[in-house]
Amino acid sequence: MLGAALGKSVNLVKLSVGTESVEGLAAWQATRVAQTEDGLPRHVTRMWPKREAEVLAGGSIYWVIKGLIQCRQRILRLEEVVRADGIRRCAIVLDRELVRTAPSQKRPFQGWRYLAAEDAPRDLPPGRQNEDALPPELSAALAEIGVL
Repeated sequence: MLGAALGKSVNLVKLSVGTESVEGLAAWQATRVAQTEDGLPRHVTRMWPKREAEVLAGGSIYWVIKGLIQCRQRILRLEEVVRADGIRRCAIVLDRELVRTAPSQKRPFQGWRYLAAEDAPRDLPPGRQNEDALPPELSAALAEIGVL
């Protein structure tokens, strides 16, 4: 693989706390409070990625919902956000499109983590993007035994 200076990208993985489904994540991101001034979805976090150039070189954020990575969004840019408490935060500005991925188990963690491209679950084929998802418990069981 090529180095960061030659365009290698890295992804982020993040728990979508309180979200029950990909549709629930989409609904939250459609609210004004979850958007930038130009109407794009964003996630505000305390930590700024040290590997910013790699994240912005084509990286995505992979969303963990109900213990499974279920979808991803391309990361468009990072913006500084300073709220009333005066603390500098990072807004991860995202593409509107949620791309469903093959379900992949992920244990709980705090914040976000880097996710190498080779460790990221594959996107579902276009014909399967709009299929009804399996119940999370069934997807988790199938992922655990290596079927998904």
